[in-house]
Amino acid sequence: MGRNLEKDAVEMASKNQRILENGFRIFSQRGIESVKMTDISSAAGIAISSLYRYYNTKPKLVTAISAWVWGSYTISMRLDAKKKACMTASEEFEYFLDSFLDLYRNRKDILRFNQFYNIYVQNEGIPEEEKKPFLDVIRSLEARFAGVYDKGQRDGTLRTDLPEKKLFSVTLHLMLAVATRYAIGLAYTEETDAEKELEMQKELLMDRFTKKSG
Repeated sequence: MGRNLEKDAVEMASKNQRILENGFRIFSQRGIESVKMTDISSAAGIAISSLYRYYNTKPKLVTAISAWVWGSYTISMRLDAKKKACMTASEEFEYFLDSFLDLYRNRKDILRFNQFYNIYVQNEGIPEEEKKPFLDVIRSLEARFAGVYDKGQRDGTLRTDLPEKKLFSVTLHLMLAVATRYAIGLAYTEETDAEKELEMQKELLMDRFTKKSG
């Protein structure tokens, strides 16, 4: 009898999912540089040779995990078309800012992993082409932000004196940097209320970049 190609494809997808899920769990808990590929294969319940058939280098595995976890999260936060159509640009911008608060409240593991990922790719000197799966997720998010910016030009509720790409970059980096800092426990005083301070930063960005309609 011949191979059941459909069954093989399902098994391959299931094995890959185990690799991504267990790799993300271990990396977000322990960091990336100290974790070995054998740690991931053992956690996923597969042979190391099998892991290398999916990802033949550690940087490829790390980038695949980053693309998977950020892609999954951004899809989960995507507005449906009907709700989006009823919102002003400033309301959509606020929703974008709120996603970083949601990350801090509910997905600190993503923020921790992202910090470890940034350190790892910098220390290892990972070339741009190897980071492409992750960068593609960021570009898709940037493309969605472009729609908000265009709406802001039409309805006047979003300040567009900054170029679109600059506004996206400033907002992304400011919110992500602060949320990540608190998620990994970097606060200067014991009295720091991380969530309140994130909310304050959100309000500052809202005050700076949005306008009342009319």
